[in-house]
Amino acid sequence: MAKKSSVARDKKRRLMHDKYAEKRAELKELGDLDGLQKLPRNSSPTRLKNRDLLDGRPRGYMRKFGMSRIRFREEASSGNIPGITKSSW
Repeated sequence: MAKKSSVARDKKRRLMHDKYAEKRAELKELGDLDGLQKLPRNSSPTRLKNRDLLDGRPRGYMRKFGMSRIRFREEASSGNIPGITKSSW
C-alpha cells in the first residue's frame, strides 16, 4: 500500500491534467510556448505517474489492466478478471 499522500497527489495531478488538456492542446497547435508555460506545472501529462487503481503501488504497473503485477496475480487467481486463467502445459 502506497502512502496516502502520494496517491492523493497523483489524483490531484490527474484532475488538473483533465481540466487543462483541451487548453494545452489548443496552445500547442498554435505554437504559443509562452501560454503553455503559464499553465500549472501539474497539468502536464509528463508529471502523471501510473499507479495501481486499488492500492496505489507505482511499480510493476500493467497498463492493460490498470493494476500492479501483485494485485493482478491475486485478482486473476481468485477469478475476478474475465478471460484470464492460470496457464498450465
